[in-house]
Amino acid sequence: MDLFEKCLKKVTDLGKYQAGGDGYFMFPKLEGEIGPEMNFRTPFGVKPVLNWSLNNYLGLANDPEVRKADAEGAVKYGLAAPMGARMMSGQTLLHEELEARLAAHAKKEAAFVVNFGYQGMVSILDTIVDRNDVIVYDYEAHACIMDGIFLHKAKCGGEKMSYVFPHNDMAKLEVQLQRATKRVAETGGAILVVTEGVFGMAGDLGNLKGITDLKEKYNFRLLIDDAHGFGTMGPNGGGTGEHFGVQDKVDLYFATFAKAMAGIGGFISGPRNIIDFLRMNLRSQIYAKSLPMPMVIGHLKRLDLIEQNSKYRENLWKIVNALQDGFRKEGFDLGKTQSPVTPVYMHGDPNASDVECTAEATNMLLDLRENYGIFCSIVVYPVVPKGTVMFRVIPTASHTLEHVKRTIEAFKACKTKLDAGKYKAKQVDPWTMLKSGKVEF
Repeated sequence: MDLFEKCLKKVTDLGKYQAGGDGYFMFPKLEGEIGPEMNFRTPFGVKPVLNWSLNNYLGLANDPEVRKADAEGAVKYGLAAPMGARMMSGQTLLHEELEARLAAHAKKEAAFVVNFGYQGMVSILDTIVDRNDVIVYDYEAHACIMDGIFLHKAKCGGEKMSYVFPHNDMAKLEVQLQRATKRVAETGGAILVVTEGVFGMAGDLGNLKGITDLKEKYNFRLLIDDAHGFGTMGPNGGGTGEHFGVQDKVDLYFATFAKAMAGIGGFISGPRNIIDFLRMNLRSQIYAKSLPMPMVIGHLKRLDLIEQNSKYRENLWKIVNALQDGFRKEGFDLGKTQSPVTPVYMHGDPNASDVECTAEATNMLLDLRENYGIFCSIVVYPVVPKGTVMFRVIPTASHTLEHVKRTIEAFKACKTKLDAGKYKAKQVDPWTMLKSGKVEF
């Protein structure tokens, strides 16, 4: 069979919705200055929306000082510099300065900047363990962690060298650590535990205190991915380890610039000798162009603002608390979130099929966007149980209390329709409604 022909016959989770969702539910186009109020360009026109789907927790994307630093970096160096991988020709004093600053912020000996968060985590896992080592990980770990573990499995030649524990279940984690301890006694390897600081879908926190307490009984190293916690959690924005007071027990601390810093890239921090080991062996960095100078300079400015002015976190949490308290007051289910990530769960018919549930969810999202001007993202089965729809709302320091009020009122109106069965699949599909210019439920 021809490879392309084979690809076109595959039915993927997202691909099956492409015909009815591409350009609106998937790959939507948001235009204008990055912020709460943007324009949503659809195949059927452009409309202003109140946007709750931005990775811009602290509102730094359009902060005047940040924009000035980004622009000055581009004027001075252009977008090409430094031209080359850091190991060959792309190393600069400013890259080293950023790493020293990040290490100090994370309270670690050293740090190494990577070009992309997803790519960085995959490569770190691929590098830090070999076929004799065991990885123990949380069931709800992010896709970048899972992809790194898949690479590890490939190295192990089919042998069971990774164990999963139910989300934040310390009793089951201990069982897996006992299994892992027996396994590495046979292979001569070591144990790495991997979890997240803030889980980006449900918004709850990794049980870092419980995990680090187990270090007294078991010999393992701990790596946490704190993409959503860096800059937002802890009294100084030091992350979820700082929040729990266990940062010193976190062996490797990983975070990205894509959330609180509203930028590109990430970093891994830990003991200097281990960071040096990673610098010399991370294939994703050895063979990749250095992070461009404007981003490095911009990240230094962003870090200045995070460290020197608490107003960004204070503004963020003012909006987070108003939004989450407002939703809960109106009876909405936000699950177990303990972070800015705000999942709003809508419970429909538990007997509905996943196709019916997805249709109901997309109809409600259509109503929110077209009739109430609210832009957020939906998560459906199999990420959440059948009959449940999750609307993922991301507050930022740039939102206002008026934005919060307007959003809660819109959700209240839509929940009334959901409870009345207004969003169940109709004869008219979303595209037909959009083409007609009348989206009515």
